[in-house]
Amino acid sequence: MCSNWRMRWEGQKIDDAAGPALLPMKGLVRSVRTPEFEGVTFHEVAAKTALNKVPGQSNMPFSWTVNPTRGCLHQCRYCLSPETLILMSNGRQKRLDDIRVGERVVGSRLKGRYRYYVEAEVGAVWRTRKRAYRVTLEDGTELVASADHRFLTERGWKYVAPLATGQGQRPYLTTNNSMMGFGLGSAASAYREPLANSYYRAGYLAGMIRGDGMMVDKTYTRKSNGKPYRVTIFRLALADMDALARSQEYLAREGIDTSLKPFSTGSSSRKPMNMIVTSKRAHYQQIQKLISWPTVPTDEWEQGFLAGIFDAEGSFSGSALRISNSDESILQHIEAGLENFQMPFVRERANARGVATIRLTGGAAAYRRFFHLVKPAIIRKLSILGRAVKTSSKLRVVSVEDLGMEQSMIDITTGTGDFIANGVISHNCFARKTHEYLDLDSGQDFDTQIVVKTNVAEVLRAELAKPSWKREHVALGTNTDPYQRAEGRYRLMPGIIQALAESGTPFSILTKGPLLKRDIPLLKEAAQQVPVSVAVSLAIMDTELQQRVEPGTPDPRARLGLIRAITDAGLDCNVLAMPILPWLTDSEEHLDALHAALADAGASWVTTGALHLRPGAREWFMQWLQAEFPALVPRYRQLYRGKRGGFTSYASAEYKKWLGARAGEARRRHGFVIREDRVWRGRESPEKAAGQQPPTGDQQPQLEGLETAAGPAQPALF
Repeated sequence: MCSNWRMRWEGQKIDDAAGPALLPMKGLVRSVRTPEFEGVTFHEVAAKTALNKVPGQSNMPFSWTVNPTRGCLHQCRYCLSPETLILMSNGRQKRLDDIRVGERVVGSRLKGRYRYYVEAEVGAVWRTRKRAYRVTLEDGTELVASADHRFLTERGWKYVAPLATGQGQRPYLTTNNSMMGFGLGSAASAYREPLANSYYRAGYLAGMIRGDGMMVDKTYTRKSNGKPYRVTIFRLALADMDALARSQEYLAREGIDTSLKPFSTGSSSRKPMNMIVTSKRAHYQQIQKLISWPTVPTDEWEQGFLAGIFDAEGSFSGSALRISNSDESILQHIEAGLENFQMPFVRERANARGVATIRLTGGAAAYRRFFHLVKPAIIRKLSILGRAVKTSSKLRVVSVEDLGMEQSMIDITTGTGDFIANGVISHNCFARKTHEYLDLDSGQDFDTQIVVKTNVAEVLRAELAKPSWKREHVALGTNTDPYQRAEGRYRLMPGIIQALAESGTPFSILTKGPLLKRDIPLLKEAAQQVPVSVAVSLAIMDTELQQRVEPGTPDPRARLGLIRAITDAGLDCNVLAMPILPWLTDSEEHLDALHAALADAGASWVTTGALHLRPGAREWFMQWLQAEFPALVPRYRQLYRGKRGGFTSYASAEYKKWLGARAGEARRRHGFVIREDRVWRGRESPEKAAGQQPPTGDQQPQLEGLETAAGPAQPALF
C-alpha cells in the first residue's frame, strides 16, 4: 500500500468525539470513511483467526475458507438527487433527502394487466456520489439521476443512459419513451413549506374563511327593553380537523387566539364537526383585514388562496377536481390563480341556486401538480392510493443530458420495490439478509458497514505454519467476494495468496470481480507450487436480466473478459453457472448461449445449479419476483414447496434432474469434458445426467406469459 494513499486514508479516521463507529466489535482497531466510498464505514479489525472451518454437516466440497472482509460493496443503484420530490402515502410531496426509514410512501403494484398506486414502507435509505444526468420531460418535469437509475416507461423499465462502449447493451431512455405516472412539470421546483411564508398564510385564510367561515359584527335591539346591543363573532366550523387545525395555527401566528369547541354531533350520514371561534372585536377587525383582497396578489398568496378555497369548497373524486361557489369575486380569484400557474380548467354553468363550479382539466398530471403547488390541508382529498397508473403523452422524454459532474445521490428501499419521484415511477434498491452474525442489520449495514481483517495475511501465515495444519484445500470467496472494490485499497489478497502457496496449501478463488486480473502474475507463480483453481460466477447472459437480478455487479461481458485473461495466462478457469432461475434462465436457448460464450472465452469447466432459496435470501427474492415477474410466483411456490407445505430451500428433485440433463447436453455440445486432474469441478457430471429424463406436464418449465416490464432492481442475493 503506497505511503501517500495511507496518509490520505489515515486522515479519514472517525473521531471518538463524533460518537461510536457503530457497535462494540471484537478486535476493532479503528473505523474509517473516505469520499471515494461515500456512506460506507470500514471497520478495521485485528483478527485473531483467518482460517474458518466449514461445519461438518455442510455439503460443501471443501473444509476451510478464508474471508478477508465481511459485508459487500455490491454498488446498489443509488439513483436520484436529494431535491427530488417523493409522493408520500398521505398525498403530500417530500424531498428525498428528508425521507426516513419507516415512513410511508406511494409505490405501485401490478394486479392482472394493470398497475395501481399502493402504499409502501421505506425500509432503507442509501447515499453515495454518482455522475449526474438530467432527464427532461415534455411537461417540464426534470429529474437528476445516475446513469444506472431506472424509470418505468410505457415500454418497460429503462435505464437513464446506455452502458459505455464495449460493456454490453441494456434498455435506456430515448425520445421515443414516455414515463409512467403524472409528472410535476415546473411545479417540482416550487417546493416551499406552507408555514414559512406570511403571504401564503394570508391567502389560505382568505380562501378558507371566505369559503366556509361566518363573520358577524352587528347591532341588535333587545326585545325586553328596546336597548341596542352589539354582537361580534368569528366562527369556522369544519368536519376535517386538518384544515381547522391549520386555520387556527395561522390565525395564532397573527396574534389571533381562538377557542376550539364542538359544533355538531355526528350521525350515520354525517361526520361530527368542530369549530374555532372568537368574539373579540379586535380579532374580528384583524381577520377582516387579513382576508381582504390584495391589490396585486403574490404567487404565494394565490397558492395559499387556492389551498384554502379547495379545503373549504373543493372536492376530488379521483376523476375530477372541482371547486364550487356562488360568489363571483371568489370564482374570479380562483380562475386568476389557476391561470397564473398555468393549470387548465373550465367553469361549468351555474345551477338554479347560482352556484358555479370550476373544474380542473388535464387528468392526474394536473391534479397532482395542483396538490403539490398549493398544498391543501385536508389529507383525505389528496389520496391517490388504489388508482390505476396511466401514461400521459406529456411525459415524453425530451432530452437526457450528461451534466459532466458527480453529485450526491440517494435511493430508498420500499416494500413494493418502487416509489414516485417528481411524479413518475422510479425503481429502488432491495436490501438483503446477511451480516446479522455481527449484530448488524440485514439491509443497509451489509453494504455500508464493511469489516476488514487488515492483518488477515499475517494471521493466516501463522496458522498455516502450525504443525497441526494438514494443508487441506482452502476456498476463498465463499461468503463475500474477495475482489470487491475495497480490495483495490486494502490489497489483502496478494498476502493471502503468497501465504497459502508458500505453505504448500492448495486453494481456490471464486469471484465475479475483474480486479482479480491484478493478481494473475501471483496466481501463476503460486500454481507452480500448489494446485490453484480460479472460478468465476456467471449464470445469466441476458445483460438486462442479469442487472435486474444482480445490479451493480460486473456484467456478462466484463466477466467473460476476466475468464479470457485467466485462461490466456495458462490457468484453469472454472465457471459457476449458479443460480439457474426456473422459467427465466433454464431454457435450452439460454443454456446453449451461456455455454457457447464460456467455451469461446476458454473456460475449463461449467458447473450449473438450480436456484437455492435459503431463509433470508428467500424473502427478498420472492418479493423481487412478485414485482418483476408476478405470473411466476405461484409456480415458484409449487416448485419450492416442502413436504409439509410452506417453503423449502431447494427446488424439487425432479426439476433438478431435468435441469441436470439439459445442462449436461449443453456442456457436451460445447466441448466441456471431465478431466481427472481438476481440483475444482462440479459434482454433477454430464455422464450421470445423460440417462435422466425431464419431468412432464405442469412440472416442465413454461416460458409464456412472463411480465417483463415490472418491478425494481434486486442486488445479488447468492
